Amino acid sequence: MEIEAAVVREEGGPFELETVELERPRAGEVLVEMVGAGVCHTDLSVRDQHLPTPLPAVLGHEGSGVVWEVGPGVTDVEPGDHVVCSFDYDDSCRNCRSGDVAYCEEFFSHNFAASRTTDGSSPLSKGEERLGGLFFGQSSFATHAIATERNVVPVSKDAPLELLGPLGCGIQTGAGGVINSLDPQPGASIAIFGAGSVGLSGLLGAEIKGCSDVVVVDLQENRLQKAEELGATKTVNPEKVDDVVATIREHLGGRADYSLETTGNPKVLRQCADVLRQTGTCGVIGAPPLGTEASFDVNDLLFGRSIRGIIEGDSHPKEFVPDLVRLHQQGKLPFEEFVTFYDFEDIEQAVADSESGEAIKPILRF
Repeated sequence: MEIEAAVVREEGGPFELETVELERPRAGEVLVEMVGAGVCHTDLSVRDQHLPTPLPAVLGHEGSGVVWEVGPGVTDVEPGDHVVCSFDYDDSCRNCRSGDVAYCEEFFSHNFAASRTTDGSSPLSKGEERLGGLFFGQSSFATHAIATERNVVPVSKDAPLELLGPLGCGIQTGAGGVINSLDPQPGASIAIFGAGSVGLSGLLGAEIKGCSDVVVVDLQENRLQKAEELGATKTVNPEKVDDVVATIREHLGGRADYSLETTGNPKVLRQCADVLRQTGTCGVIGAPPLGTEASFDVNDLLFGRSIRGIIEGDSHPKEFVPDLVRLHQQGKLPFEEFVTFYDFEDIEQAVADSESGEAIKPILRF
């Protein structure tokens, strides 16, 4: 079938709308008509080839839409279902069998190879040209996408479908990083570095968990203002203070119980560790280019501090995404407060606004 898709053809190149061919779903696959798709930093990292997905390809990995058709053997969804598309996994490795699907041993091949893991094929093409598809099990920068039964999550038809796509990655990463991974007790303090959609989702997660003090650090005043509107007890702009760590400690009257690093900057990661109290835990979410190294004073870690990496908020999307939908419907996860909608044909503007910081979480509307 012919669809419209945003194709990236070269490193650093634009997202160009093209008419391309999409296969019908094979066994275990689902054809989804897209309603919305979030723009995430990972899409831009792949565009710039900081992450090794082969180009040309159709990216996009925060899709929401309506099931059009299912392939043989699919039982979880049926045509007409509303779904959020999340990350893919093999569901057979040791980590997947134990429920830790975000740490699938084949995560890279299922999400970044832009091809089927069974035979290396792609459901997308243009004439004789192969286009990378199934990026994060979906390639949702398109009017229609092939996903897998594993990574489509049925959601309530009462929920605003065009808004829900980022629950499949950015929102579940930030909120889950606090709710699932750090799991703070009520009354705990947390410092969140970065006030993009992941950091602000972490802020909402901290409020859901009952944290009494939430400090948010960012360079952009519009994002800090949004953090305050969403409940941050203190915001810090590193350009306006002499010492970020000292400023946070002064506000807290000591050190933080938890910290969350969402920027991917190794210097910020050091601050994220330095702000912790003894036995405190730093969660690392921000993804820098492959090969980036960070340094710490090992003696700081000897006092019981922990630094742990987090992928996709330690979530199992089939379970956690419906939880997030319910929290949103209850008014406890108002992530629409930092969403800006764009028509699909304005994808380049959405990307530019994301990179400039003008838009915190752009969502393409089809």
